[in-house]
Amino acid sequence: MPETRVGQNLGLRVLVVEDEMFVALHLEDLLVSFGCSVAGPVARVQKAIEMAESEALDLAILDVNINGREVYPVADALARRGIPFIFVTGYGRSGIRPAYHDRPILPKPFRRDELRLAIERFASSPG
Repeated sequence: MPETRVGQNLGLRVLVVEDEMFVALHLEDLLVSFGCSVAGPVARVQKAIEMAESEALDLAILDVNINGREVYPVADALARRGIPFIFVTGYGRSGIRPAYHDRPILPKPFRRDELRLAIERFASSPG
């Protein structure tokens, strides 16, 4: 996985699982501006599981609630492959199942620099 430094292109392939179209497109634009390639965005849990199990990925950004379904099966698939992921949620840590409290969370709404820092910090962490 590429080493990352502020100001450099990250060069990561990132799976985006987000059902709010505006947020998904915003995430995609930010990731591209960081030099990442985007898998997705995906707005269905089953499709996200399929991608998590088969795509070449460096990192995933997961909204916790996808069209009324929890994203944890996607997180499980990523964890089995050792792919790190970041939960993005407006509910804070209290909105995350206790089994996932050790995972990174980026609170909504987030700023560009917060997303970049989260990616740099957790992209090299094991899933």
